[in-house]
Amino acid sequence: MKDALLTQAQKLEPPGETAIREFADKWENMAATGTRLLMARPDLAKLVGRGNEKMAEDNNRNFPRFMLSLFSDYQPAVFVETVLWVFRAYRSHGFQTTYWAANLNIWVDLLQKELSEDAWQQIYPFYNWLIVNIPVFTAITDTDLPESVSNSPDHLHGTGTQK
Repeated sequence: MKDALLTQAQKLEPPGETAIREFADKWENMAATGTRLLMARPDLAKLVGRGNEKMAEDNNRNFPRFMLSLFSDYQPAVFVETVLWVFRAYRSHGFQTTYWAANLNIWVDLLQKELSEDAWQQIYPFYNWLIVNIPVFTAITDTDLPESVSNSPDHLHGTGTQK
């Protein structure tokens, strides 16, 4: 599975300089708006686990920083390994796999609203790759989590991939 992720990630074309610069100019406002939208969700505690709201806020600030760095020096293996690390780390703190679907959809909406069409077309494939591979990230990281996390209701009700 991990080899397939890497093969897919190698097919992503890094955005051009103009798109990267546009993302760099707008990510802070998008992160602030995205955090407000995420924090207003009535199911936030279910998505991130009780007491993890601050961690979710930090993630929303660090995520676009990582993406900007990734766009500037795209290395598919770094992308795959970092995403898997994030899944392991956040799931071990109680984040549910539905968190990424919810948050990435917020990001996609913001990117589409805030970026030019050209920048959107270059950056969206990275977010789409993240969204469509959530079940794969879940399956790979299930093997690294305690059974209590990998058997969570989120996992057993179809948002994750069962072993």
